[in-house]
Amino acid sequence: MSEEMHSQLVSFIWNIANDVLVNTYNKGDYRKIVLPMMVIRRLDAVLEPTKDAVLAMKKSLDESGVLNQEEALCSIAGQAFCNASPFVLKQLKARTNRQTLKADFIAYLDGFSENVQDIITKFELRNQINKLSEGGILGMLIEKFVDPRVNLSNLPVMDEEGNIKLPALDNHSMGTIFEELLRRFNEENNVTEAGEHFTPRDIVDLMADLAFIPVVDKILDSTYLIYDGATGTGGILSASEERIKYLALKHGKKINTHIYGQEIQPETYATCKADLLIKGEGEEAKNIAFGSTISQDGHSGKTFDFQISNPPFGTPWKKDLENWGYKDKKEITDRRFIKQYCGHEEYSFIPNIGDPQMLFLANNVSKMKHNTEFGSRIVEVHNGSSLFTGNAGAGESNLRRYIIEKDMLDAIIALPEKMFYNTGIATFLWIVTNRKDGKRKGKVQLIDATSIKTPLRKNLGEKSCKLTKADRKLIMDSYLAFEENEYCKIFPNEEFGYWEVKVEQPLRDENNEIATDKKGKPKMDTKLNDTEQIPLLYEGGIDAFLQKEVFPYTPDANVDTDKAIVGYELSFTKYFYKPITLRPLGDIKSDIQYIENETDGLLNEIIGD
Repeated sequence: MSEEMHSQLVSFIWNIANDVLVNTYNKGDYRKIVLPMMVIRRLDAVLEPTKDAVLAMKKSLDESGVLNQEEALCSIAGQAFCNASPFVLKQLKARTNRQTLKADFIAYLDGFSENVQDIITKFELRNQINKLSEGGILGMLIEKFVDPRVNLSNLPVMDEEGNIKLPALDNHSMGTIFEELLRRFNEENNVTEAGEHFTPRDIVDLMADLAFIPVVDKILDSTYLIYDGATGTGGILSASEERIKYLALKHGKKINTHIYGQEIQPETYATCKADLLIKGEGEEAKNIAFGSTISQDGHSGKTFDFQISNPPFGTPWKKDLENWGYKDKKEITDRRFIKQYCGHEEYSFIPNIGDPQMLFLANNVSKMKHNTEFGSRIVEVHNGSSLFTGNAGAGESNLRRYIIEKDMLDAIIALPEKMFYNTGIATFLWIVTNRKDGKRKGKVQLIDATSIKTPLRKNLGEKSCKLTKADRKLIMDSYLAFEENEYCKIFPNEEFGYWEVKVEQPLRDENNEIATDKKGKPKMDTKLNDTEQIPLLYEGGIDAFLQKEVFPYTPDANVDTDKAIVGYELSFTKYFYKPITLRPLGDIKSDIQYIENETDGLLNEIIGD
């Protein structure tokens, strides 16, 4: 869908709210009506062409006394869902009696198959029917959504000569419109949903390429499972499935794919499920779990070939503790987040309670396949904090350590800022795999793609730039080449690790003598306690560092090296920082002289007058 058509469709639906709901609903409640009606109309439009055939079949089944009719009716509808009521939305717009319209609209909703009932329930649309009817706006609302100038179907509208009059609205375009409307509704009501970011198609395409292209020559005539633990409206899953099928066909392979996901927000879950039904993927729709991926794992024990996600970040996950029945994160026993590692029975990956993104990464790592040729590949969006937050021994650092020491961190790519619709912050793509090839073993690739972008003609929310096909190719070429250049640096795994040691200094009395306790043991001055981070690659290790960097300046320092803790962190600034080139002194001097001359002339004019 072009940017122009996207804007037109968003404006059309946005104006429905302003034209119809304005005197009955507060602006903050517009989304409760507009979003579900948009999805219902999308389902309705797909069923319109076969409605007469479905009703004829229903009549026949009724006469034959058949009770379980849903499968037969869906088959006649040619979809994974159906509507057994006598109505389509276009028929309801002409109702003039409010009570009749209300009853018929309820009958229309009740006529949908069971898989759509779940969608309607998640939107809580039935809770609004009385208010819509009493306000006299239900008919107006339906009339707006069936306007022939707008097409919410996944099929194009054709003119009498067989030309496309209105293009189809595919899954990802639907998700983009949904996100844009959600953003506008929130802005009108001064609501922000931090960390909940719809993934633009250009980013999804890059993520899919990073997941599939490096192993495309290893893909067999087989079945592959794709997972997204932060599904949203399903755009990543749909686009990824399309991409791997295209690549497999291009390489002469016949594959089957199954998608799995989980989503916690009712509205986005319902939209995702609706689009899967529209695509004819009724069985796949059953693979989308509802609830929190963190505390209500909908796919426990299952492993996947590819895991592509854009999880929330910067949003507290305290609710998950409540779901588990815990009061403190130390009580968590979920084996996705607690491992036996490095001599620790309970090596924790659990991060600070204010940010869940590393929990999503740990969840994905726990769902990797270990018995296939290319194992599993994870491509996941993170913000910058996942690179460095958490001291040595903290959950974030422990997860980085586990992934890197297990040689699973393949690459991290820094994306340009302002790539997402509702956040302008810096974002990074993590590529994690348990099957590195020869040249990548023991190494991590960092790619600075912050300057690889193309400006948008008009901002979409916070998004001011995009990755064109050429931009994505430049990033992919740099990744696949695995050679150091302007955008790419390659390091051994140990480069990012360090020992954290505690440095204590003795307490001194008024005579500058070291104070001791009753046993003659020196007392430590807690005000002078410090920690040192010693790189794992430091020549000579901890002892050499202390002799060179600590003892020459604090010879009586006390360091217990047995209590050293290993941590891991990454810094793009450290490796890709480019200092600003200063102007030559001669140029600066010339500019100053020019300004002085101009000023002198002006002053002479004033004095002379």
